[in-house]
Amino acid sequence: MKASLLFCSTLALSTLALTSAPSGVLADTADLRVYTYDSFVSEWGPGPQLEQAFEQQCGCDLEYIAVEDGVSILNRLRIEGAGNKADVILGIDDALIEETRATGLLQPHGLDLGGLKAELAWHDADFVPFDYGYFAFVYDSTRVTEPATSLRALIESDASVIYQDPRTSTPGQGLMLWVKSVYGDAAPDAWKQLAGHTVTVTKGWWEAYSLFLEGDADYVLSYSTSPAYHQVAENKQQYKAAAFSEGHVAQIEVGAVTKTSANPELARRFLQFLVSPEAQAIIPVTNWMLPVIDGVELPNAFDSLIQPQRIGFTPQQVQDGRRAWLREWRSAASQ
Repeated sequence: MKASLLFCSTLALSTLALTSAPSGVLADTADLRVYTYDSFVSEWGPGPQLEQAFEQQCGCDLEYIAVEDGVSILNRLRIEGAGNKADVILGIDDALIEETRATGLLQPHGLDLGGLKAELAWHDADFVPFDYGYFAFVYDSTRVTEPATSLRALIESDASVIYQDPRTSTPGQGLMLWVKSVYGDAAPDAWKQLAGHTVTVTKGWWEAYSLFLEGDADYVLSYSTSPAYHQVAENKQQYKAAAFSEGHVAQIEVGAVTKTSANPELARRFLQFLVSPEAQAIIPVTNWMLPVIDGVELPNAFDSLIQPQRIGFTPQQVQDGRRAWLREWRSAASQ
């Protein structure tokens, strides 16, 4: 969820063009239709380069249909049901795979994924990972000179924070899992305390990060890899991810073939392409996440990133608890 850094005011126009075009028109002109999130398909995201590289291989026409965030992909799939226009969904994360699978709208990928990093321990028959990272709170070190060293310290501080709605955003959902992992049954009290110094809760990642860059908050919920963008693309060193002693919740972004796909073999070929060395060399420096295979050469900036300890829940635990945790967040954060 990811996430390419969207700093230009033209994003609103490009996103509007992508999301407002009638999906039936897109479907009629494409050999392969991919539901994904808007930052993925922006001109600085991985989508355009991946599209060009894959189309050269397949001699086909790939069309992206973009929505706000990974949670929004699932929401759209649920609303459209068997009438959806997608061959592939791309950008759901591992916290949502069981809920997405439960729609009954996917089919097995049938791919050999033996080349994935061993640390991912990936053995899912329906979903193919294409990048991963860790949720983190990013700050400007010229503004915050003594960053929080734990989630508890941040929540108990008076530092201004921007984060995303867990109902519509994968980072927002990641924070919900993070708070639940650290606080357990005391999570409602933590949300209430955080609400006291939250500037705003945005629908998606790009809006939150843009507000942060404008100086509207001390911290923004993003990714441990976000500082690499600033170093590589902007030669700016001041943006850092705070390392928290309790650990960080990981996000593995995945793709899957829909059961209603008109071209499932091409869809599987696209997913196999995403874990190829060619695609994996593109994704880290455009989506600013980590590659899922070994041997990918990365800029030196990636060596300076924090190395989080992973905490959190299994996909099944998230499915079992997500609705109750959302109600818990909504009730506590609104008070």
